[in-house]
Amino acid sequence: MASLLNPATHDFPVIAETVTGAWAEIVIRGDRTLEPACITAAERLVERGAVAISSNCGFFIRHQEAVAASVDVPVVTSSLLLLPTLLRQLPKVSKLAVLTADSMHLGEELLGVDDPADRTRVVIGGIEGGELWHNELKRPPPVTEVASIEKDVAACLSRLRAEHPEIAAILYECTALPLVASAVRSLTKLPVYDITNLCRLTLASIP
Repeated sequence: MASLLNPATHDFPVIAETVTGAWAEIVIRGDRTLEPACITAAERLVERGAVAISSNCGFFIRHQEAVAASVDVPVVTSSLLLLPTLLRQLPKVSKLAVLTADSMHLGEELLGVDDPADRTRVVIGGIEGGELWHNELKRPPPVTEVASIEKDVAACLSRLRAEHPEIAAILYECTALPLVASAVRSLTKLPVYDITNLCRLTLASIP
């Protein structure tokens, strides 16, 4: 199963830095005071030899521009960077489902979609209230069983697809969800994209 911090996911060594103060609820809510700590963590990673930088929460996309400007390596803070590209891959009559840890905080400004017609093709579903969501709000967060994540994701997708049968692809915002990407592909027979896809693409482009 793919995991952002698993070296086998990327065929590259993985190093990590902790962003000071970046507890899940703070990142999801969108606290701009985290930005200096994000930049500091990115700079430390480059000093340690990082050739590309990602993050362990898709809501860090709020800090994409600042972090990218602070280092001289590719920065891909969130799978949401893929969203405009995926819309262009699909027929105009199709929709893209975005699954997030918390749909209440995934605002329009994070989607990167300016065209109102394209925005109507993006449907958002969240697993807030589920076990993973509750666990991630604890300090420190306990491990959530993969079966529990799969159950919440499957239930969310079932609701979305019932309301939007035009859904033709799925994008995970949450970086915990790649653990169930393979299972959900088998269940839905739809393409599923996540942060690990974006990281692999980024790393493959580096000489």
